[in-house]
Amino acid sequence: MAFLFQMNRRQLLRGALTAAGGAVMAPAIIGRAKADTYSIKISSPLPNDPKYGNGRVYFDNLVKQLETNGLKDTVEVSFFPDGQLGTEMDVINSLKLGVVDAMVAAPSTPANLIPSLGVYDLGYLFQSYEQQTQVLDAGGAKFAEDQLAQIGVTVLGWQYNFGSRSVDAKFPVKGPQDLAGKHIRTLPSKIVTECLTLMGAAATPMAFGEIYTGLQAGVLDGLEQDPPTILSGKFYESAKYYSLTKHIFDPLCTFISSMTLSRFDDETREKFLDAGKKAALDTRKHGLAVEGDALKELQNQGVELVETDIPAFRERVKPQIERFLKENPTAKPVVDMAISTYK
Repeated sequence: MAFLFQMNRRQLLRGALTAAGGAVMAPAIIGRAKADTYSIKISSPLPNDPKYGNGRVYFDNLVKQLETNGLKDTVEVSFFPDGQLGTEMDVINSLKLGVVDAMVAAPSTPANLIPSLGVYDLGYLFQSYEQQTQVLDAGGAKFAEDQLAQIGVTVLGWQYNFGSRSVDAKFPVKGPQDLAGKHIRTLPSKIVTECLTLMGAAATPMAFGEIYTGLQAGVLDGLEQDPPTILSGKFYESAKYYSLTKHIFDPLCTFISSMTLSRFDDETREKFLDAGKKAALDTRKHGLAVEGDALKELQNQGVELVETDIPAFRERVKPQIERFLKENPTAKPVVDMAISTYK
């Protein structure tokens, strides 16, 4: 039966590594709860929010799909929110080793290992999630999947973040001049950090779990994130202006260790992969539906929504694509697909 539980990260790692040399234990042992039962640990940096936490929403949808596919008593899935298993980079490295089974995160996380995956977070490359779907379906998804396979990571499902990324700050942002010298938290990603720098900010990469205290202490002037995450993280308590820069429509993925998948028998693996893809589609629908709800709730919490000069920001960020492709020419087909779908 699928269930939710929490475990100390140190205990988890200790159980997966041998004392002698830190070698990974045999895949047949890791994650097996009992005979003919497989145990899957899913990590998310976000809060355990069943409406606005994209990791929790995916987990709940996966539980339903596993039951539909007849795997209720075969695959046990457990959810670890709030970065309990470590930072995003800790977890993606753990996936490579099979220490953690799966995580829900943006492609910008493994982009620290495979720079070409930063293409999905290029500023203003995507103009809507519908356009993004066109690109993914036309081959944009396969590009990432092929790259990740080389480091032992499989994409279980493609979904959306719950809204485009905009700037939540202690002041209104109407144009690039308003960001000058302001410390805006970004994902620990070179691409996202560069995007905010080009937009005019003093971009400050920081782990998700440090944002709230960073805002309270004045280390941060704001952050860039989607509306539901601003709400579930309660960042609005310190940053009362949500400026609609809409600089990134980033995809969201569920990554799973290829080592974990190798433990499944063929029939279970096929049913599990099918459940994972269907759960992603359900999560896409949910994300599109709740973005508006989150914006309304932010207003109820005293947050002011600010319209911005998007053309000015887009012009400032334009050099990023050319610079990125010089360093990562293999990503050009994804950029070309995106540009071809512009209206």
